[in-house]
Formats: sequence, C-alpha cells, structure tokens
Amino acid sequence: MPGNGNNLTRLRIALTTFFALDGFIFAGWVVRIPAIKHQTGASASGLGLALLGVSAGAVVTMMITGRLCRRYGSHKVTVVCGILLSLSVALPPLTHSALTLGAVLLLFGAAYGGINVAFNSAAVDLVRALRRPIMPSFHAAFSLGGMIGAGVGGLVAGSLSPTRHLLGLTLIGLLVTTLAGRTLVRIEAPAPAESAPRAESSPRRPETRTRGLVVIFGLIALCTAYGEGALADWSALHLEQDLDASPGIAAVGYSCFALAMTIGRLTGSRLLQRLGQTRTLVYGGATAAIGMLLGALAPALWVALLGFVVTGLGLANLFPVAVERAGTLAGPDGVAVASTLGYGGMLLGPPAIGFMADWFSLPIALTSVAALAATAAAIALLTRRTATG
Repeated sequence: MPGNGNNLTRLRIALTTFFALDGFIFAGWVVRIPAIKHQTGASASGLGLALLGVSAGAVVTMMITGRLCRRYGSHKVTVVCGILLSLSVALPPLTHSALTLGAVLLLFGAAYGGINVAFNSAAVDLVRALRRPIMPSFHAAFSLGGMIGAGVGGLVAGSLSPTRHLLGLTLIGLLVTTLAGRTLVRIEAPAPAESAPRAESSPRRPETRTRGLVVIFGLIALCTAYGEGALADWSALHLEQDLDASPGIAAVGYSCFALAMTIGRLTGSRLLQRLGQTRTLVYGGATAAIGMLLGALAPALWVALLGFVVTGLGLANLFPVAVERAGTLAGPDGVAVASTLGYGGMLLGPPAIGFMADWFSLPIALTSVAALAATAAAIALLTRRTATG
C-alpha cells in the first residue's frame, strides 16, 4: 500500500486539507482577539498572559505527541487532534476574565500543538516517500487557510458576535475532519521504513551531533514562530490601536501577511532547489527583519500592510525547512523537538510583547520580531557547514 501512487496522492490531499483547516481555525480565532480583549476587560499585559495559554498548552503536548505518533501512528493522532481543535475554538468567547480566557486557551493550545506535530510528522514521511521537496506546499495550505480564515473573520466582524463566529468554525472543523480523516485512518503512513534504517544505521553522524543539529533547526523555528505568533496575536490590535484602522481593515492586516506566506510557500520548492536550504534561511530571515521594521514603525496604514507582506515573504519557508530537516534527522521525535522549540517562540512572544507594549509601546514591542528574524538568519549562516555536513 505505501508504494501505491494513488494512495500517496490521496494522502497528500488529506494532509493538505488538515494543514489548511488548522490555519483557517487559528486565524478565525486571532482576528477576534480585539473583541474578546474588550469582552474580558484585559490590559495588554493581561491579554499577553492569557494568550500564553495557547503556546503553553501547545508546548506541553508537543513532546507527548511525538511519542503518541510512534505508538498509534501520526494519521490517527492528527484526526483526534483535529476534533479537539475544532471543539476548543468555541470556548474563548464564553469567558469574561483574562484568567478564564487563559484557562480555555490552554485546551485550545494543547489541541493546536498536538495536531502540528502529528501532521508535520505525517508530511515528513510522505516527503521521504515521494522523494520531492514538497514540504513548503503543506505549509502553504496552512497559510492559505489562515488567509481565508482572517478574510472571513474580517467580513463577519461587524455582523456576527465572536460566539457565533467561533461556533461556526467548530462546525466547519468537525465536518472537514470527518471527511479528510477517513482517508488518513484508512491509509497507512508511507513508512519511511525504507529510509529509516539508513538514518538509524548511519552512525557516522554521532547521536550527539544529530541532537545538536535538531536543536539548531529548532532555534531557527523558534525565531520564526515568534514572528508568526506575534503577527497573529498583535497585528490586528496594532493596526486598530496605533493606526486607527477599523476592525474589518485591522483583520485584513493578518490576511495580507497570510497571503504573502502562502505565495512564499507555494514557490518554496523552487526556491529551495535554486538557492539551497542555507541561503533560503539567510535571505528569508533578513527579508523578514526589514519587513517587520516597516510594519511595526510605519507612519501610515498602507506602509504597515506592505511591511506585513514583506515579513510574510521572508518568514514563509523558515519553519517548513527547519521542521523538515529535524524530521529527516530524527523522525517524529525530531519534529517534536523542533516544534517544541519553535512554539517556544510563541510561548515567549505573547507575554513578551504584551509587557514591552505596556513599558514602551506596541510598535516598539513588535520590532523584537525583526530582531529574532535577523537572529534566525545569523544562526543559519554561522552553522551552514555543520548543518549541511
């Protein structure tokens, strides 16, 4: 079955659907953050601590999910986490304080972290079976889902309450999970069994060195996820609060970022073939740093939107490359380690930006995204010989 080309095609479609659903649900939640902030009466730092629940829940479950994938298979774990993600997104609008918001976001984050490890592990196996660099296409689906989710959120922001909007996401999520999940449950993972022995029987690369490489790629993922999380959680508020955008236009800011990420990832395979992994990481990090300085310090709305677009293009392929390399080196455990470090960036991002916004201003706080994007580029450049050796 693993060698059946038709099954591999169906599997790719199903996995792409789950990536898109994940982005759609997550973006639908983030564009309603300003309304839920108002509903809970949270300060910027209080909101930052509540948003910490998403990342904390994700990071706590990521290492566990790696073990679950090895035991039950990444396909089944993806489906279960898809159900939990769809159910938990309806909870935030039911809260009326920063404390209860943080508590329900722990559940949402746990489901979000679990599904990310599970479907990335499944995608790494499929990439190895197909022997083609298609990993960016899966993350393009996530970004496309995010763009659509943000766009829909902007359209319904004035007509639907957060409660009705996010409940609608629950229904859509359960329907899509049911349809796409059938394929995942019925088709076995294309066992990297044929390539796995190579990875394990290649003791030329010491275990400690392999771990070190996984950590390197995890640090790049951390810097990238910090930026993605910051734009998801704070871009709408930045445009609304600092540049006087309406709620609908503020939601478009994240949509622009997600569109740029989608375009960057759809062209990612070609970019990787042309530039190679190291230059893709270095150029991407530098581009994102320039874009975020524009987005954070822009004096006008259109300049900020342009900055978000440039940032999206720069960040687009950093996380997919980092996770794929970690997964190729160490399987589901490598994906789990890199994802945990990556979402550690999201763990640090919300409260860090919230506190910096209280101490200085939100635009100044957002420049930290540029600093970490530049750091990712520097790590890739400084470790290029080790990472490719």
